[in-house]
Amino acid sequence: MEDKKNEYLISVTGIQEVDGEKDKIELQTIGNYMLKTDHAYIRYKEYDEENPSISSNNVVKIENDSKVTIIRNGEVNTRLILEKGVRHQCHYRTLMGDMMIGVSTDTITNRLNENGGKLHVNYSLDFNNELISNNEFYIDVQEKG
Repeated sequence: MEDKKNEYLISVTGIQEVDGEKDKIELQTIGNYMLKTDHAYIRYKEYDEENPSISSNNVVKIENDSKVTIIRNGEVNTRLILEKGVRHQCHYRTLMGDMMIGVSTDTITNRLNENGGKLHVNYSLDFNNELISNNEFYIDVQEKG
C-alpha cells in the first residue's frame, strides 16, 4: 500500500457531540487507498496539532456497507469496530491507561469505488453503559493530482 500510484488526497471531518456541545475537527493529508473485492483500505498519517513531532498511523478498513474498523497506532492506540446495528466493546489505550468502551453504530454510508469516493459513519460511545458522546465522521478520498 506504500506504492506512490496509490496516493490519494484524504479529507477527514469528525464531529463529536458531548452534553449538547459539538466539536468539529478537519484533516487533509496524503494517504493510500486500495479497493479489493469485498473491502477497501484507507491509510494515512495524522500529526498532533500542538506537537507535530507526534503522529499516529491510521488504517480504516471498510467491509461492504456494514462494518468499518479504525486502527490507530501511535502515542494513543485504539481499535474501533463500527458495525451497523451492533454494539462492540473496544479497547482504548490512552496515556492515562487502558479502558473498554462501548461503540454502537447507527449508519454507515459507503460510496467508495475504484477511483475513491466518500464514507460517512454515525456512532455513539459509552462507558459503563453511560453515553459519552455521539459521533460522526466523513472521509473523502480523491485521486492525487
